[in-house]
Amino acid sequence: MPGTGTGRGNRQPQASRPGRIGLLAAMAIGIGGMVGAGIFSILGVVAEVSGSAMWLSFLVGGVVALFSTYSYAKLGIRYPSAGGAVEFLVKGFGDGVVSGGINLYMWIGYVIALALYAHAFAGYGMTFLPSGSPLWLKDGCAVGIVLLFTGVNYIGAQEMGRWETFIVLVKLFILLLFAVSGAFFLKPQYLSQPLPPITGILFGAGILFIGYEGFGLVCNAAEDMAEPGKLLPRALYLSVISVIFIYLAVSVTVLGNLPVPAIVAAKDYALAQAAKPFLGTWGFKLVAIAALFSTASAINATLYGGANVSYMLARDGELPRVFARKVWHRSSGGLFITAVLVILFVMFFDLSKIAMMGSGAFLLIYACVNAAHLKIIADTGAKKWLVWLSLATCLAMLAVLSVYIYQNSKMAFITMLTLLPVCFGLEWIYRIKTARVIKTRT
Repeated sequence: MPGTGTGRGNRQPQASRPGRIGLLAAMAIGIGGMVGAGIFSILGVVAEVSGSAMWLSFLVGGVVALFSTYSYAKLGIRYPSAGGAVEFLVKGFGDGVVSGGINLYMWIGYVIALALYAHAFAGYGMTFLPSGSPLWLKDGCAVGIVLLFTGVNYIGAQEMGRWETFIVLVKLFILLLFAVSGAFFLKPQYLSQPLPPITGILFGAGILFIGYEGFGLVCNAAEDMAEPGKLLPRALYLSVISVIFIYLAVSVTVLGNLPVPAIVAAKDYALAQAAKPFLGTWGFKLVAIAALFSTASAINATLYGGANVSYMLARDGELPRVFARKVWHRSSGGLFITAVLVILFVMFFDLSKIAMMGSGAFLLIYACVNAAHLKIIADTGAKKWLVWLSLATCLAMLAVLSVYIYQNSKMAFITMLTLLPVCFGLEWIYRIKTARVIKTRT
């Protein structure tokens, strides 16, 4: 398991050391975490809300993510760690129930996101099987892809980075082929439809934010970088900016080749459906293949970051020690426990009604990271007004999304509200029973 060193002395963020993750691999982790199930699974839902302004929703969501990227870059340079946001929250809020509860909430967010990605992978995988195939094959496919990338991540950081790079390159090639080819067949009448109210654009941006949340995973690779002070901010900014342009190109191509009602009707396979007018049936299959690569790379990158989160929580005294147990002489217990919980979610829970909760959860987490950053901003040298702006945009987007969730699924809204105090309660009980403390870098 990467990032298992236990040295605790003074650490110079700019110091060079042997690294296994380079710029390309780090960007692949970020892009793979972002361009995952979102662009393929929720495109129809976003179109239903923001209509012909869907591309504006992607732009707004990208800007919100870009503000937080600045905060993450500054924190990551100062505190390069396999735990990423875990380390940042403890540094800012100290060793207490607040940081512990938020960290538990973040880990649950990863588990939910992974289950969503696995379901999306299985859904596209079923399109390649004969109609009438038994339903258990879908769950089997979802479980199988989780197990596959659990094995890939177990091999180690270098192999994970190489595999992730390959997947991302194939995925991006197909997406760019779709966007560029479709640009020659755009129908102006589809793109010139009246724009919806600003609320629709903002609602759409809130729903799709889960498509941007993966950029934070780059910070989890910091300990495996030779020079995180240089590589980390480059990887963060380049991955987020690249994804913004990819989403804009893809959304414009979809809007220019299908009327909004057709996009909404297609929903789960809207991207593949949009390829039919100019690429035909083989184009539908090609985009379905891209969906398989995309969701697979999201599972790969998120397993890497989620497992590191659980490991850091255990190693630094927050979760039960079983999470940090060595499996086959490697510190991979957190990886395996994360995978088991994802499989349980895949098999026993219908996540369709709580998909929007993923965006809400990560907006809240990024807001908390920005708030923690304000407490230690003297150590990072960041511009205070930019961090405040990052915090404000996250909270504003969370408020907008909460209104939409409440209006459309009160059960999802209640669940989203309930999960946070549950995490704080579990953290409080665990600390009382164990009296363990978190050890952080100085």
